Amino acid sequence: MPRRKQTDAPRLRTRFDVAAYLESAGPARKVEKYRRGAVVYAQGDPGDDIRYLQKGAIKLSVLSRIGKEAVVAMLVPGDFFGEGALAGQSIRIGTATAAVASSVLTIEKDTMLKLLHDEPAFSDHFISYMLTRNMRIEADLVDQLFNSSEKRLARTLLLLARYGHANPSRTLPKISQETLAEMIGSTRSRVNFFMNKFRKLGFIEYNGGLKINSSLLSIVLHD
Repeated sequence: MPRRKQTDAPRLRTRFDVAAYLESAGPARKVEKYRRGAVVYAQGDPGDDIRYLQKGAIKLSVLSRIGKEAVVAMLVPGDFFGEGALAGQSIRIGTATAAVASSVLTIEKDTMLKLLHDEPAFSDHFISYMLTRNMRIEADLVDQLFNSSEKRLARTLLLLARYGHANPSRTLPKISQETLAEMIGSTRSRVNFFMNKFRKLGFIEYNGGLKINSSLLSIVLHD
């Protein structure tokens, strides 16, 4: 009796490694390095890709018709930006500038759309990020409306240090007091006053960078 041929068992699909994908270059995606002060993209540029910050810090700003600049966000590693391209935003509505030396992954728009459609793990990661960011934007609005500039500064420093995340970065890259003032809607002199106060109280330390201690939370939580 002829021996039956053994058929191959169906191959299981390997789980998509989101972290590895976002930390490397490959087809339809590239990693670019930017020195401090370099423009990643400018307001009015074509919006045909999505960016992901691997290392460093990126300042997002908007320039009004009368030439006044407003800082709308400071991005940290793990943040996406330029995602308006996915919603039909054909031009950039703001400027992205490297606040420190930064590494940025560029993903082509069509590739990003395919990832969101074909890779559930990536889609879950991106949706979770967007929901978290929307919550942060709402909290930012409340912060601007109801909190003092001292509390806004403390909260901004904690956000930049990613407190509340699994792997917070306690030491921040150098960020100018002018930029911090723009972010919280205050003046450089007020920021300088509060930073000196935070340092004297042991909430922050200067040791080649800016170290944020968890005790700074007391400023945010204090009524």
